[in-house]
Amino acid sequence: MKNILIALDYDPTAKKIAEIGAVLAKSMNAQITLLHVIYDASYYSSLDYSPIMGFSGFNAISLDNTTEDLKTHAQHFLYKSKKHLGDESIKTVVFEGSTADAIMKTAKEINADIIVIGSHSRRWLDKILMGGVTENVLNKTLIPLFIVPTRNKNE
Repeated sequence: MKNILIALDYDPTAKKIAEIGAVLAKSMNAQITLLHVIYDASYYSSLDYSPIMGFSGFNAISLDNTTEDLKTHAQHFLYKSKKHLGDESIKTVVFEGSTADAIMKTAKEINADIIVIGSHSRRWLDKILMGGVTENVLNKTLIPLFIVPTRNKNE
């Protein structure tokens, strides 16, 4: 069986990444695993997005949340994403740690044939300050990547 890992964050573009990854998986008759990585709690407190794939739990997330609370929110997000994609066979994984390392570890654990990941194409200063997860994964893996560009057309 073929396995596709789809890495999702809470960016509104997660919907696009999940949908494109699901179409790819369906064309390959592959098993989908959705992954969300918890890395920095401050990331969650600064979110002010509209609901993504039916998930609107951002308002309940704050710096006061424990790691377990963040994991619970992440599982709910992945559950809503799975429902949006309409496939009960989709597996979900919440991982805590460095995002690129977590993607690599999960890909290895599920024997992923392809990793689907978005590229936010942030401005160069953001990339220098925050690093690029997609670039990090690209530099560490031998597993093929399917990179979904997600920047706005105006950028």
